[in-house]
Amino acid sequence: MLKCGEKTIQEKIDCVPFHRWIFNDGQIWTLFYRRGESFVLRFPDLADFEVAADGFSVLAHPVVGTSSNTITHLYLNQVLPLALSRQGKLVFHGSAVQTPFGVTAFLGESGRGKSTLAASFASSGCRFLTDDCLLLEKLDRGFSVQPSHPSIRLWDDSREALVHASAPLAPPVQHTPKARILSDDVLAFCDVAQPLRNIYFLGDGCASEVSITPMSPSEALIGLVNHSFLLDIEARDAIAAHFEELTQLVALPLYFRLDYPRHYAALPSVREAILKNASMDIHAS
Repeated sequence: MLKCGEKTIQEKIDCVPFHRWIFNDGQIWTLFYRRGESFVLRFPDLADFEVAADGFSVLAHPVVGTSSNTITHLYLNQVLPLALSRQGKLVFHGSAVQTPFGVTAFLGESGRGKSTLAASFASSGCRFLTDDCLLLEKLDRGFSVQPSHPSIRLWDDSREALVHASAPLAPPVQHTPKARILSDDVLAFCDVAQPLRNIYFLGDGCASEVSITPMSPSEALIGLVNHSFLLDIEARDAIAAHFEELTQLVALPLYFRLDYPRHYAALPSVREAILKNASMDIHAS
């Protein structure tokens, strides 16, 4: 799907972006433009990505000095999920791990611990499917989770706490100090689609103990909307189709709020509580 053009400089685009992603500190991360029937995603000082209207092809225009590793990273974690949304796929900003009861997925804002939970489960015997791009496919009954790329991005403290020192690392990229740890026999990856069991929406970490509470369909719908990857937020037909699929998704009793103290010593208790909840829930259904 991805093709890479020659390196260039980012010239001014003579139109107003219809959308933008902004970091909490106010820095612009991504600008969204229309160019004819296609889309241009601009990552300032790094690259432009031209996405076809149907989402099936992407052309990268790296800025001079941007490494190929950075282009690959931007494509896999930022551009590809948006392109998949143009193909009518259900894609969310979340992580997922395989458990004995099906796949457990975690959705939440950046910094709430999605990748940390994925690494914690994976290093404890439950293989991970993704740490950032949750792709769902509808089945005759329920949904499946599709595997993403076999790596997890972690800050240094999480890496030191959860991953063995000799774990293989991907080459560094230019826009984030996070390390990308490649899967191995210890940090195990699941490369086959698995049935979705539960989705947990992560709290802010203010809880004094592990807390898991069920969510209503309307609450789950709001959460899924807030964590959806959508490239064209102004296309009414695409948005209507997306909401139709979300309506089918939230009809299933899959959704819980999850909060817990954000220290590494709590993670075994968090894993135990999640597995117990999944077990009880599957027997109840």
